[in-house]
Amino acid sequence: VQLQAYGGGLVQAGGSLRLSCAASGRTFSTYSMGWFRQAPGKEREFVASISRSSSSSYYADSVKGRFTISRENTKNTVYLQMTSLKPEDTALYYCAASQRIWPPTSSTEYDYWGQGTLVTVSS
Repeated sequence: VQLQAYGGGLVQAGGSLRLSCAASGRTFSTYSMGWFRQAPGKEREFVASISRSSSSSYYADSVKGRFTISRENTKNTVYLQMTSLKPEDTALYYCAASQRIWPPTSSTEYDYWGQGTLVTVSS
């Protein structure tokens, strides 16, 4: 599976942004999908994940209630809708695919990664 994330940009605090991640191949629906982020000088951290059929989702406490993960298997795409953005949300955001036991929240549980897309939230 090849993944390509896009949709990052510069946004003011309190604003919204939607990230997308397009996957190649016919097996997209067999993977749980996740979003991670890495801020400058910090380790990569889990943001959200969604199960293969979209029946379940899981969020980091820091984004719960503000971010929503979704997917369209017919389009091989996973999304991350981000609202009420804060400066501390500034990071490089990565999408990833996993076939591990649900819910995969560690980066070690993901098998494929896209390149990052940069989100910058100004105060």
